Amino acid sequence: MKIDDYNDNYTLVESLKTGDEHAYAYLIDNYHHKLCVYANSLVKNVYSAEDIVQNVFIKVWEQRTRLKTDHAIKSFLYKLVYNEFIDLYRKNQSLFLLEKSYYDALNGVVQEDDSESFQRVLNAVNNEIQNLPPKCKEVFILSKKEGLTNIEIAEHLDVSIKTVEAQITKAFSILRTSLNKKINSILFLLFSMKNLKNQ
Repeated sequence: MKIDDYNDNYTLVESLKTGDEHAYAYLIDNYHHKLCVYANSLVKNVYSAEDIVQNVFIKVWEQRTRLKTDHAIKSFLYKLVYNEFIDLYRKNQSLFLLEKSYYDALNGVVQEDDSESFQRVLNAVNNEIQNLPPKCKEVFILSKKEGLTNIEIAEHLDVSIKTVEAQITKAFSILRTSLNKKINSILFLLFSMKNLKNQ
């Protein structure tokens, strides 16, 4: 098969599905640099961007038999890069910065000097978050603790923005009902910050 034949999305995907290594080489040659540029725009680190793209190409080859000819391979690659970025982002958040953010946000509201009492407040909120329905909890954490926008969450989970908004609203409703009045009063302050991460 000629290299030019791989320019056709259908031909490229079908060739990849059959294990055509020339098609795979074509894919890497044509998209490696572009994907690295995109990944670096997300992680702001050249080496991490390279790792992300490498993982993406590995996954494409491992899952090649599941590729769909009616889906643009280009869009698929970019989505995989974004998903890898999300995974990396969630793993690399600093627990120290998280705890400092919690403290800075709540220190002026929780009028208690006892650090144990302060920690109980945090534990109560986080325990209730863990008790949220699975999908509701996932969306809420991505939004209020990971700091992702509704659009980013919708793209990551492959759902509509309205679905994301509904799940966030549902989460707040459940939390406000389950938490006592004192903790409930700081709930919105706590999650108004964009850099908090699940403990």
